[in-house]
Amino acid sequence: MKIVVLLKQTFDTEEKIEIENGSIAEDGVKFVINPYDEYAVEEAVKLRDEHGGSVTLLSVGPDRTSEALRTALAMGADDAVLISDERIPDDEYAVSKVLHAYLAKETPDLILGGNFSVDRGSGQVAIRLAGLLGIAHAGSITKLTISGNKAEVHRDAEGDLEVLEVQLPAIFTAQQGLNEPRYPSLPGIMKAKKKPFQTLSLDDLGLSEDDIRPATKQSDLSLPPERSAGRILKGEPAEVAHELVTLLRTESKVI
Repeated sequence: MKIVVLLKQTFDTEEKIEIENGSIAEDGVKFVINPYDEYAVEEAVKLRDEHGGSVTLLSVGPDRTSEALRTALAMGADDAVLISDERIPDDEYAVSKVLHAYLAKETPDLILGGNFSVDRGSGQVAIRLAGLLGIAHAGSITKLTISGNKAEVHRDAEGDLEVLEVQLPAIFTAQQGLNEPRYPSLPGIMKAKKKPFQTLSLDDLGLSEDDIRPATKQSDLSLPPERSAGRILKGEPAEVAHELVTLLRTESKVI
């Protein structure tokens, strides 16, 4: 079984976000594997061990992304591919086009990824990629069972549970609860240094900037306003209720 894991490097969720000149400052920031992608890596390694085959990590990002890929290799993946090119915009449509250009020639049996990335939170890439490849997709899965060329998946459906049977090849994105990701062991870290690692550019994929023009444009970026101090309303219940409704309309503007 040929398994590909889509992986992204993101800010550590404990990091403080700072804005400089209209963009997020990255100096001195710790980067990690996108937390949801860790579930995808773990599931891929388990399936490879059960059914045989290989696990390839695939990422689009800057050169520093190699750190996250090396960590995932230490978790048990077999090889990694990093598509790194300054001409690739930070846009879900563009990234899915780049991934498609690589995967269309690879014909994997199964593609796994995280439910969404914690930095942008859009959850679009896997869905767009499935459409480009013309294969099935199921998101937010909490259980995956492979039997022959079919997969049974359980997916979190906003508090409910859906059970689907899907024909392979397919793309699935992992939700918390799918498994418990392992920590890279020292032997795994040492082995990761010798595992195949390929870096590609747009030219290697036969793509130009015109092929991956972004579908969105960021007009502004700012931090949320600081939370103001709370207020205590005093008086008779009717008076307090009237004042509360007035504040919700005029100040909070939520009604």
